[in-house]
Amino acid sequence: MRHLLILGGTTEGRTLAAALDGRPSLRVTSSLAGRVARPRLPAGEVRIGGFGGPDGLADWLRAERVDAVVDATHPFAAGISHNAAVASAAAGVPLLVLRRPGFTRVDGDHWLPVPSLAAAADLLPRRGERVFLTTGRQSVAAFAHLDGVHFLARSVDPPEPPLPPSFEVLLDRGPFTIEGELALLRAHDIDVVVTKDSGGAATAPKLTAARGLRLPVIVVERPPVPDGVPVVPDVEGALRWLERSG
Repeated sequence: MRHLLILGGTTEGRTLAAALDGRPSLRVTSSLAGRVARPRLPAGEVRIGGFGGPDGLADWLRAERVDAVVDATHPFAAGISHNAAVASAAAGVPLLVLRRPGFTRVDGDHWLPVPSLAAAADLLPRRGERVFLTTGRQSVAAFAHLDGVHFLARSVDPPEPPLPPSFEVLLDRGPFTIEGELALLRAHDIDVVVTKDSGGAATAPKLTAARGLRLPVIVVERPPVPDGVPVVPDVEGALRWLERSG
């Protein structure tokens, strides 16, 4: 029996686990980082929590006789992706990155790409005073020093301090609708949106709504995938890779 480790926590990770669930010749373990209080659990075997860095992950891969790893983590989980690349190489286990495409810019978008959260915070005061912040709860601290700007931050779980002086949080989880996002932006008088280039259909409606209201969107660009690791954009590609590597 082959053993596959899916580093998950995303829609793609859950979809891949569901597609492989019940195959008699395959043991599938999905690993979640444990950063969400009530995560959506994938089908099959699940472990929650870290491995103790790349060395700990490499030890786990050896001890559990893992035959392949699919990194289906969030596009901005750069630390986990780095650890997976180092650990897989050390343990001699094939690694694939399953990374959904980023958002697609279309006519009418007013995007302001920046390389980091710090760069987004530097740019923000010159672009608006009422901000819809959708970069995740662990990113809020990057904006904590900004005065004169009001933040509406949306996240699955409450963010922890430090927080900006003028701040409110909306606890919600996608998928969202264009109509709902338009109503939200209007109700809170939002004049600028800050987001990460996470991609995916669940959160894309905010960009359509911002386009409709002609709002600027500060977009934090993705970190690169580790060098030398193959990448596929969808679950179908991951399934083909697993068939070839088997």
